[in-house]
Amino acid sequence: MTSIPEPDAQAAAAEPRKGRKNNPEKTRGNILQEALVEFVQQGLSGARVDAIAERTRTSKRMIYYYFTSKEQLYVEVLEKLYGDIRGIESQMPLDELEPVQAIHRLVEFTFDHHDQHVDFVRMVSVENIHKGEYIKRSEGIKATNDTIVQALDGILRRGVEQGVFRAGLNALDVHLLVSSFCFYRVSNRYTLGEIFQIDLSDDQIKQRHREMICDSVLRYLKA
Repeated sequence: MTSIPEPDAQAAAAEPRKGRKNNPEKTRGNILQEALVEFVQQGLSGARVDAIAERTRTSKRMIYYYFTSKEQLYVEVLEKLYGDIRGIESQMPLDELEPVQAIHRLVEFTFDHHDQHVDFVRMVSVENIHKGEYIKRSEGIKATNDTIVQALDGILRRGVEQGVFRAGLNALDVHLLVSSFCFYRVSNRYTLGEIFQIDLSDDQIKQRHREMICDSVLRYLKA
């Protein structure tokens, strides 16, 4: 278990290094970014705070000052990753689109985000190895992820009212349907690629899969 920093850590962290301006937000952001790299490569158990400090060209005490422990740093990396994807989704004008268009847009976004943010997929995989132990510590992650289910529920209700979607659909089920395919093809790309001799990074294959998941979801929802 990570040791608690010495009492003088706060003073050490508060004092900027010579020739560098003290920018807490930037420092915090840099630590989170480099911690993501370390956690993706080494997992939580194998990750070293020393290595993160070296990457950020800062001190171990500085990291403890901002995040108190390796485990808390890991939790905040997860919070940032989930916050990023849900933040982009919340800015999409889904309420302004027709239900079919809104679903199409959301599925395409999910596919593209997972494909382009492999580290997100890997971190979620790491957390599943830990049986969601650290997500339990974050109320923020739970609240953040409720937004996608609420958005989907609104789209589905509008679709039922307009007669384009069937009744009795569950928003969480639809979210799982979309996420499962988009996640699996990234998380298992190496094993699938070797077993079936398929290059899942090929643009034509990606486009085919993107269209397939959109079509599959809309066929499932269709009235």
